[in-house]
Parts: sequence; C-alpha cells; structure tokens
Amino acid sequence: MPLPAALLATACNAPAAETPGVTVAQGTLESGGGMVVSAYPHASRAGAEVLRAGGNAVDAAIATGFALAVTHPAAGNIGGGGFMVIRFPDGSSTVMDFREKAPLRAHPEMFLDESGEYSYRIHHRSHLAVGVPGTVAGFAQAHEKYGSAAWTGLVEPAVALARDGFEVSERLAGSLAGRLEAFRDYPATFAQFFRDGEPYAPGDTLVQADLAATLERIRDHGRDGFYAGETARLLAEEMERGGGWITEEDLARYQAVEREPVRGTYRGYDIISMAPPSSGGTALVEMLNVLEGFDVAAMGANSPAHAHHLIEAMRRAFRDRAAHLADPDFSDVPVARLTSKAYAAEIRATIKADAASVSDPDDVAGAPGWESSETTHYSVVDADGLAVSVTYTLEGGYGSYITVPGAGFLLNNEMGDFNARPGLTTDRGLIGTEPNLARPEQRMLSSMTPTILARDGELVAVVGSPGGRTIINTVLQIVVNVVDFGMSPADAVAAKRLHHQWLPDAARLEDGYMSEDDAAVLTAMGHQISWSGRQGIAHCIFTGEGGVLVGVPDPRDSDGTAAGY
Repeated sequence: MPLPAALLATACNAPAAETPGVTVAQGTLESGGGMVVSAYPHASRAGAEVLRAGGNAVDAAIATGFALAVTHPAAGNIGGGGFMVIRFPDGSSTVMDFREKAPLRAHPEMFLDESGEYSYRIHHRSHLAVGVPGTVAGFAQAHEKYGSAAWTGLVEPAVALARDGFEVSERLAGSLAGRLEAFRDYPATFAQFFRDGEPYAPGDTLVQADLAATLERIRDHGRDGFYAGETARLLAEEMERGGGWITEEDLARYQAVEREPVRGTYRGYDIISMAPPSSGGTALVEMLNVLEGFDVAAMGANSPAHAHHLIEAMRRAFRDRAAHLADPDFSDVPVARLTSKAYAAEIRATIKADAASVSDPDDVAGAPGWESSETTHYSVVDADGLAVSVTYTLEGGYGSYITVPGAGFLLNNEMGDFNARPGLTTDRGLIGTEPNLARPEQRMLSSMTPTILARDGELVAVVGSPGGRTIINTVLQIVVNVVDFGMSPADAVAAKRLHHQWLPDAARLEDGYMSEDDAAVLTAMGHQISWSGRQGIAHCIFTGEGGVLVGVPDPRDSDGTAAGY
C-alpha cells in the first residue's frame, strides 16, 4: 500500500524531468520511473543512468556502490563490506551478506599488546584491524543471481570517475583537510588525497589513477579482478609490510553469503531487514514489536512520553544485541525468539509509563562494542518495483587510513567490531562476551540496518542510514514517523532523532529534538540525557499513489542526492 497522496503533497520540491534523461536533485525528487538516492551526486547519477538504460535495481545498486568507492572515500569502498536487502516485485525478498571476515590467523586475544594488555591502536588503527574485504564479492554475487545488465557497464562509470577525476565538493574538501596530519603517517593515502602535500579545495578535480586501474581489473575480470591476480598480490604485500595477517589465501577463500531476511510486522506494515551478522534487523523488529503494544500516536511526536517509550524499547533491544547477536555461522543466534510478538510482550511488561529503567552491566557482563558512524547508505527502486537497500562501510572514517600502494583503495578497520578481549568489560563500551570474539573467518557484528517496508503486497519505502550503533534507532524512528505519526516522506526523514544503546545508560538527543521544559520532564523520569548535532544520514525512497517514487536525501547531508528518470 503506497503512501497516501496527502502525505506526498509537501514532499517534493524538484519535479521529475519531462525528457527521457536523468534528473538529479539535492532535495526531494519525484519520478515515475526509477530512483536512486545516495550520498554523492555522481553515484546517484551513475545508478539512475543504469536504470534509464534498462538495468534493474540490483544493477543500479552495484553501479552506485562502485561510484561511491571513488567519490566517497570516507565510507564508500571496495576495501570494506556491508549488506544488501532486495525485495522483488512479487513481494519475495532476500539479503546479501558481504560483511568482512577475520583472516585465518585471527584469534580472540589478537588485540593485546606485548604486555598482554588490550590496545585500542591494534584493535582499530593497525594492519591487524583490517578484515578481509567483502564488497566486490557481494556485488559480483548479487549481479550473478539477480542482475540483468552487463557487468562491465556497471563498473565503467566508477572507472571513469577515478581515471578522469571528479569535482571535489565542499563537504569532501573539508573532510580530507581535516585528515591532513593523520594521513601523513600513511604515505600512499597522503599521496592519493593531497596534491603536493596540500588539501584539495572545493571545485578542484580529484584524479585517482591507481584506483582506476584496480577498478579496470574488476570491470574486466569480475570477482577475480579483486580477489586474485595483481590486486590480491598488492593487498597481501601491504599486509605483510605492516604486520597484518590477510594473505592471498584469505582473499581467495572469501565468499559472500545469501541469507534469509529478518521479517516482522508493525501495525499492518511488513518489515524486511538485515539478518545476522548484522544486529540491525533483529533489534529493529524487536523494538517495533515492543512499541506496537503502546498507543504511540496518542503520545505525540518527540513528546516526553514518546521519547521515554523509545528509550525503554531501545534499552532492551541493545541489551539483547550485546548478549546474543553475532555471526550465525559461528553462534546459535535466537532471532526467532528475539523477533517474536510473545517475547516483546514479556519485555514490554517491564516498562513503566513514568519512570526510567536502569541498565545493568551484569545482565550480560558487558556493553556493546565500539562502532564508528562512518558508513554510507543508499536506496534504489526500478520502474518494475524491484527495491534494493544497501548499507556498506569501511568502519571508521577512511577505515584504517591504509591505502594499498599501487591499488589506490582504502582498507577497512572492521576488526574493531569484534569484542576487544575475552572477559574484558568496561563502562566505556567494550565487551567480552563469547559470541562476537575474533575467530578465523568469522564475520564481525554490525549495526547496519538496510530495510524495506511494504503493505498489502506493495512497496512503501526503502530506508537505511549510516551512524554506527545509532543506525538501528534512526531507521526505527523513520518507520514510527511514517506509521504512527503520518508524516510526509520529507518530514519523516528530517525529524529530529534520539539514541539510547543500553550502555552507557544515557540518551543522546539531536539538538532541537524537544524543548527544555520537555527535556526536564524526561530527566524527572530518571533519564540521563545529552545533546548532539546530528544523528544518521538516511537517504530513502518512498512510494506514493500511482506508483510515483519520492527520493528523499537526508537534509543532514549537503551532498546527498536523488536521481531519477
């Protein structure tokens, strides 16, 4: 069931093109054909051009992802990994898991220093922090199973962007300038992203010749253009130089996995989201099940009562995340129980209407692990209604800061999403529970939550966001904004958000989320609160009456772009 026309009336401030060409807008965009919404205009355009040429949404998602690997180096990647949720026009769905893996030498105590103490540097900013990349394998598998266009045409736009260069935006220029000193310790990275040692200015052209050569190998040889041959050799040599453990064997063994989505319902809407090793879909459905038992609409958006019930649902889901969720190939993850209506009723009964609960570390002997906010999400829908939701990442901003010399791509620092050490628990967010410890070829836990909403067999929305552990709660609030409060697509995405992750036991509210008086009411209930400038960047697509697509770049992102035809 698409969104009613009344909700779409204020959503669109840029009309679709009247010609067969692609329209690009850094604001909401309405289109009767296909739509792509991503973090950069070059990437959205690349995906929309694929759609216009007859490719399907999976093809467009691949083209968009490769283009982001060139234009969005902080998070777009071929040196990282992520997840893809696909809903087909007949209502069936599947998910692609291309999360990074630990190398064969990995073990639970690999992040200790010479004295046997946990080292943040090793865990997050060393060659040992790099997981075996999954993006290229994931895109290749998705294309083989569900793509329709020629592979070479999906990679070529990225090749051209890297070879010929693209105009540096104000946002990218500022982001790179802010890493000037940090990148000096990484010669290949410094050479790639600075010109004669100076930052690029807005409007300059950034050319990445080594990355173009790597993308050409991927274009010409598919998966083997990355996991074998020259690229694999260069990556393995860099690992050996820096004391990392990824070998050519690790690369050759990597496989993406197709899994069953996590599914749920919320007030008649179908929720289709990512399965473990992402915690996102499970936690999202658990929280929605809890909220379904309350009259959320009557509370009023962003009221103290609304915020209180959101926080309490979040608190319980993140506790369960810490206790149970991990790579399902290594742990028995109780997804069915955690996403059941019966379990939600049990934990809903523990929520008091006017008083905060207390997060107790002894519940699971730990807290959720560190996870960066530097991820990127994009949404794609084609003219036939095939919908794709993709979230992928390097983990930290610019990953490990390590660029593979001669290959031109940044490597992730995803090993930091494994628990730091068995039994090590701190109130700052480290966890030592068993399921998410580093083991050979295990995939690390994630919060990425690419999600698709449907109703009565029809597509409603494609949703997702970056933001580390805040991702899950960002997606949750967009769903609640649409379903409970009847917000227009633009308002649902722009509305202020909050975050609670069980431990530390504090809620973080976006500036302007509520008035000072309302915040005082929330504090009187026993909640600890703080304020933040921004939570998430949700680049989404909604469906309206007559099949119209509404692309909504999150206004929090100055480069976010919708492209349609």
